[in-house]
Amino acid sequence: MKKTAVVFGATGLIGKELVNELLNNDAYEQVVAAVRKELTIQNTRLVQVIVHDFTNLPDHKRKLKATDYFCCIGTTIKIAGSQDAFRKVDLAIPIQIARLAQELEVPNLVVVSSIGADAGSGNFYLQTKGEMEQSVRSYFKGNLKFVRPSLLMGDRNDYRFGERMATVFMNALGWMFIGPLKKYRGIHANQVAKAMIRSVDLPAGKLFLESDDLFHSS
Repeated sequence: MKKTAVVFGATGLIGKELVNELLNNDAYEQVVAAVRKELTIQNTRLVQVIVHDFTNLPDHKRKLKATDYFCCIGTTIKIAGSQDAFRKVDLAIPIQIARLAQELEVPNLVVVSSIGADAGSGNFYLQTKGEMEQSVRSYFKGNLKFVRPSLLMGDRNDYRFGERMATVFMNALGWMFIGPLKKYRGIHANQVAKAMIRSVDLPAGKLFLESDDLFHSS
């Protein structure tokens, strides 16, 4: 049976790769990108739903029915402008998506989180990601997967000096991250996207995919 997918955060680093991978996957007859601004991709199987305010997702629910939901929503505190604004994106929007998925009885939901996500962490970023995972689990009762990538590599729209330097380091010395350190090795956004698609078919008991799992799944 042909599947349909909705990608939230389709303009981001992982989201763009995910849309391309889904469009090249014959198992999907339609790919819906829920975006604030249109993608430049032209494909007959791609439908773009413009969502200016993600707090009003239920207003678009007729266009967002699917077999698979993929949440690639994420920002940085620098881009958001404050910790509160960051939480409105990285915490509040995934919760809205989970609630809509549950309401529409979407069978599968895959959410991008982060390595080290922990609601009890002293690190604000990791704490927020951990809270997001807990909240999404409380709202969505279907087949749920969280992917927790390490340093993401790929071509971003925005320049991030710290990540660029870390990418240079990983390209040169990433091979040294073996054994228990493998999950901290940088991973390309395309590998994450492929792993997200494959994760839909994993057993329901496999809730978290750590960064080293994503290498095996892509």
